[in-house]
Amino acid sequence: MSTTHTTTRDGERLDLICHRWYGTLAGRTVERVLEANPGLANRDPAALPSGTVIAMPPAPPHQTPKPRIF
Repeated sequence: MSTTHTTTRDGERLDLICHRWYGTLAGRTVERVLEANPGLANRDPAALPSGTVIAMPPAPPHQTPKPRIF
C-alpha cells in the first residue's frame, strides 16, 4: 500500500483528520501520521493552517480482540 495525502482546511485538528480518514484513533493513528510528516509536530495540531498537505500512511492492521475466558 502506498501513502496518500490530504490537504487541510483552515483550523482543522489533526486528531479529527485522522479519525475521519481512518475511522478510528486506535492503533496510534495520530502518532503514525506525525511520524510520516517530519515537522508537523512543530505546528499547532489543534489548528492547522489551510492548505497544509499531510501524508496519510496506510491504516494500521486491524487487531481483533482476544476472547476472554471466564
